[in-house]
This record gives sequence, C-alpha cells and structure tokens, in this order.
Amino acid sequence: MDIIETIKEQIAKNTVLLYMKGSPNAPQCGFSSKAAQVVMACGEKFAYVDILQNPEIRANLPKYANWPTFPQLWVGGELVGGSDILAEMFDKGELQTLIKDAVQKADA
Repeated sequence: MDIIETIKEQIAKNTVLLYMKGSPNAPQCGFSSKAAQVVMACGEKFAYVDILQNPEIRANLPKYANWPTFPQLWVGGELVGGSDILAEMFDKGELQTLIKDAVQKADA
C-alpha cells in the first residue's frame, strides 16, 4: 500500500486522530505536547501517529493535508489544525463539541 493510501486509511478508521511528534504521554516537542493536552482534556478516546517513527508519513502528510506543520488533528475525516488552532478552539469550547459530536456520530 502506498503511503498516501495508508494516511487515508488511518484518517478514515479513526474518528479522532492526532499526528504528532512522540506520544500523548511522551511528546517530543512543545507544540505536540500542547495539542495532545487539549485533545486529552476533551475526554474522548483518540488515536495518534508518532511521525518521528514514521518518516514516510512525516514527509507526505503535509502534501496530502495541504498543511505544512505538525501536529495535525483530524476529526471525522477533516483536518482541524495544529496546536495554536486547537488551543484557541478549546478555550472557546468549540473543540470539545466538535470531538464529542464526531465520536457520537461514529458510534451511532
């Protein structure tokens, strides 16, 4: 399977997916740490991909997503954004609603 197909499959299979450097419990950069913290604070289960362990994804996801940086949060198959956007949405209560609604829809 080519790497773009792998990325598409990961996004399709996981309602809430965070592409980040490291893992939520051991982030490898400040932006990934911030993103993981706000996603965890939303209280729903989510998947993650450590792009440091997946150099092909790290190289190709920015082209696929048309988003140059990491982390990247995908919810319901749509790119939400990176850590600054996530933190801003969380502060407004928007991220919690977006994630909860997507998870409920996926579980229905």
